Amino acid sequence: MSSEQVNVDDSNDQEPVDQAQLSAGEDAPEEIDAAAENDDDIQQELEKAQLTIKEYFDQMMRLRAEIDNNRKRAERDLENAHKYALKSFIENLLPIIDSMEMGQQAATAGNASLDSIREGMDMTMNMFVQVLEKHGLEQIDPMGAAFDPEQHQAISMLENTEAEPNTVVEVMQKGFALNERLVRPAMVVVAK
Repeated sequence: MSSEQVNVDDSNDQEPVDQAQLSAGEDAPEEIDAAAENDDDIQQELEKAQLTIKEYFDQMMRLRAEIDNNRKRAERDLENAHKYALKSFIENLLPIIDSMEMGQQAATAGNASLDSIREGMDMTMNMFVQVLEKHGLEQIDPMGAAFDPEQHQAISMLENTEAEPNTVVEVMQKGFALNERLVRPAMVVVAK
């Protein structure tokens, strides 16, 4: 009887296992389908992420190229600014050179008078001063003004009863300022 009981017990044990296997077998296609759909979803998300990464990479490369182009353009503009900074100034000086050449030709001509040469020189000098003033150069002619150590350089002091003390009585050399910055102080004689 013990062998029958064992068989009976074995048959009882197998049935639940067989039913469990059967129930697991029936659910397996649904799980496989769900896993396959899940894999498809993951694959689509991966492809979408890779596409987004590619787009961002392309944008980054375009921006890098644009930054590089802007840097090169700025360097070229700066180089040209340094190279041609004086172009306008030089263009304004050319008529003065022409005037000086005409003055030289007039001076060597047989009918040149001292007055005509002086008049030509005065006109050329006025043109030259106008060009310099146009570009920010200012003459400092302090005759009769109070001595200013910021703009004047005293060469000597002179007793002068007609001028107040510390007043410029003679200008030996005019001073110049470029855009309100002193280039050369005026050399002056100051009253004691």
